[in-house]
Formats: sequence, structure tokens, C-alpha cells
Amino acid sequence: MTVSSESSESSESSESSEFSDSPGSPGGGTARFSINQETVRQLSLPELAEACASLGVGGVGLWRAPVQKYGVEATARLVRDAGLTVTSLCRSGFLTAADPAARRAALDDNRAAVDEAAGVGTDTLVLVSGGLPDGDRDLYGARERIADALAELAPYAAERGVRLAIEPLHPMFASDRCVVSTLGQALDLAERFPAEQVGVVVDTYHIWWDDRAPAQIDRAGEGGRIAAFQLADWCTPLPAGVLLGRGQLGDGSIDFRFWHDRVAAAGYTGWTEVEIFNEALWDRDGREALAETAERFRAHVL
Repeated sequence: MTVSSESSESSESSESSEFSDSPGSPGGGTARFSINQETVRQLSLPELAEACASLGVGGVGLWRAPVQKYGVEATARLVRDAGLTVTSLCRSGFLTAADPAARRAALDDNRAAVDEAAGVGTDTLVLVSGGLPDGDRDLYGARERIADALAELAPYAAERGVRLAIEPLHPMFASDRCVVSTLGQALDLAERFPAEQVGVVVDTYHIWWDDRAPAQIDRAGEGGRIAAFQLADWCTPLPAGVLLGRGQLGDGSIDFRFWHDRVAAAGYTGWTEVEIFNEALWDRDGREALAETAERFRAHVL
């Protein structure tokens, strides 16, 4: 269907008002929509900035690899000129190695991630903790190694105006990607450090199944620990490898309004970032996929 220029401009103006300037629902500003770069990874950084500007999307979550390729300073200029807020940088972490050399390398990489986050102008660096090293079955020991690493990294990040945001991942990722599987476990780690240094990520894809998660959101809110709020739907059957199973909003099992309202009630007033890893979405025109995601956000979250 062909859309007239006048209709398109009217639609974009409406989207700009809704996604960039909305104060959100009563009790919170979480209606502010941010698109995570990985959701529309087929768009280059300049294409993403242009699409966000034309659709009225005011926030963007960036990933390190494309930022490194484009250049940290160039990325900062690009998003600034487009009027975008960088809501997070993904990702640091993978801090569970027991080998001393591997641990040193991980700490160095995390310091570089902190510098990149500061360079692109975000105060939130998402941290995925890492899985079990080969042959290791000690989940508790792996989590303690994360705490040891945070003790080194959190002050470094704070000096640069960056907060580390621990993201718990669904338990299916515990062996190879993230030994922190629940908000409670993430908070147990974060609360060892000042709230302005270490917070947590509330991601619906990873926590929707957990009947203890709502109370943990309250706990995080009381402590000022909610650093980021991310959305993706849970769709089955999961694809091979499971990593790319995050679904478009409204295609799966998650009640987004419930989680949105719970996070808002806990005092979170930041951006709501849609982060989807999905090959079918990546195979489409990127601007079309972004526009659809914004529309799904309006329909299923607001």
C-alpha cells in the first residue's frame, strides 16, 4: 500500500510525540521507547540513526562490536546529531573464568567496555556474567568470581560515570552464558556494592516465568537498583541454539503491561528498551522492522 507524504509526516509526528516525549503511565516514565540495536541489526549505525529520527524514536541501546567498527567518537557524534539518547551499551561481563590469565583478559576487556560506554554517552553498561568454565560444575564459585571482578570494575566504572547493570538470563543459559539466572541472584551480587555503581537489568524474556520476580522488582526498586528495563517475547518452539528465540512483542506468552506496570510501580522512570534476537526479523527491511516494533510497543505495552 502506498502511503501519501502527508499521511507519513502525520504518522511520524504522532510517533515522535508518543515515543520521545511521553511522560509514561502514572507513577513512571517507562513509556519512553528505546530500540536496542540488535533488534534491527541489519541497519548500519547511520541507517539506524536516520530511521529513529524519522520515526520519532528517541532512545537507542548500542552494541560494542558495531560501535567499535564505526568508532566510539564517530558513534557519539552520530547519535548526538540525530537527537538520540543512548540508553545502554551491551555488553560487558563473562567474568567467571578461573584461569588467572583469562581473568586478567576479561577484566581488561570490561574496562574497555566501560570506556566505550562513557565515550558514547551512556551511564548504563549491561553485564552478562558468563557461564561455567569447561569442566567446572561449581555455580556458587563462579558467582563469587563475578563478585571479585565487580569489586575491581565497579569503582573504575563509577569514576567514569557508568553503572554496571547485571542482567540475569533464563536458566537455560546458565551453563554456557550466564550463571546468574534470577533477579534475586543478580541483586544478591549487586547489593554488595553501592547502588550508583551496580544495578540490575529487568528483562521480560528472562524473568517472565519466575513467580518470585515481581517481589524482586520491588526489592530492586526500593534499593534504587533498576538500571535498565528490556522487553522481548517468549515464543515456542525455541529455535536450535535457543539464543535467537526472542520474539516480537505480542507474538508469544508474556504480559508486557503487567511487567511494565510493576517496574513503574517500583519507581523506575527510565527508558523501555526492546531487545530482540530473531532471524526472521533480521531478514526484513530494517526500517520496516523498527516501525513494526514501535507499533507493537504501542499496542502491547502502553
